[in-house]
Amino acid sequence: MESTFLFTDLVGFTALTAERGDDHAADVALAFYDVVRALLPAHAAEEVKLLGDGLMLRADEPCRAIHLGVRIVDEVAASPLLPPVRVGMHHGPAVCRGGDWYGATVNVASRLCSAAAGGEVLVSESTHAAAGKVRGVAFGRPRMHWLRNVAEPVAVMPASSRRLSLPTAPAELLGRIRARHHCPAITPELST
Repeated sequence: MESTFLFTDLVGFTALTAERGDDHAADVALAFYDVVRALLPAHAAEEVKLLGDGLMLRADEPCRAIHLGVRIVDEVAASPLLPPVRVGMHHGPAVCRGGDWYGATVNVASRLCSAAAGGEVLVSESTHAAAGKVRGVAFGRPRMHWLRNVAEPVAVMPASSRRLSLPTAPAELLGRIRARHHCPAITPELST
């Protein structure tokens, strides 16, 4: 059976736990789960399992999965209580055993999540091709990723909502991260 698998991961969760404590970190994780779970029905997706500060999700339709990934990033970015999230997704065959999913497709989706930056959705080329035209989503330039324990590089492209321009996204994201963590901007001092 072919499906699109999405993996999500809160960026900096380990540091957040160390800085703010276990209780606060648990509250953040639960708030994140609530945000994601509220989006699942509208995207015809299901939660497969929790992964600490992330989730494994599955959708039958790759177009809806791409929209879901972008919405997760946008909703999390809009919340001042949540750190940035990264999302990776891949479409292809997998097998279900005991309520969980297995196979190379699942492995690649998980690795793409690890390769994504905070606030980024990485969509494999196979997911993009299977989805066809995806309205309301902007795709960045394709690039190749060598993923751990995957024999061949995987072609991916970042996806975002059209309201966030891709060329400025890293700067905007960095500004949001600095604001959330009260980090001053680093500016080089000029020597005279």
